[in-house]
Amino acid sequence: QLQLVESGGGLVQPGGSLRLSCAASGLPLDWYAFAWFRQAPGKEREGVLCISRNGGTKYVDSVKGRFTISRDNDKKVISLQMNSLKPEDTAVYYCAAGASPSLCVLNDVGNVYDYDYWGRGTQVTVSS
Repeated sequence: QLQLVESGGGLVQPGGSLRLSCAASGLPLDWYAFAWFRQAPGKEREGVLCISRNGGTKYVDSVKGRFTISRDNDKKVISLQMNSLKPEDTAVYYCAAGASPSLCVLNDVGNVYDYDYWGRGTQVTVSS
């Protein structure tokens, strides 16, 4: 089993920055691709960006140039740096892990069914 715990959420003004962390434990991180999903009230959970086993990344258009995902397999942390935040970025952000070798390599970020493990989420609110 892989356990994921998100942290770093909070309230930030439009244009501000926030860094989320996902602490992983239980199994070696290099077995997995990771992603950050988000879910706004009344909306479906959407994949935002992912990082493959080899460090390749994919992003949805709405966050390109603003969000960055990174991984540190030794420290067992997956990070999400969010800059130039907008009110529409407000959501609960979830860290997810998937074991498929093709995840985040051939296709886009993927959907919720592509990932095997999930954290409980952390709230990000962008508001003045």
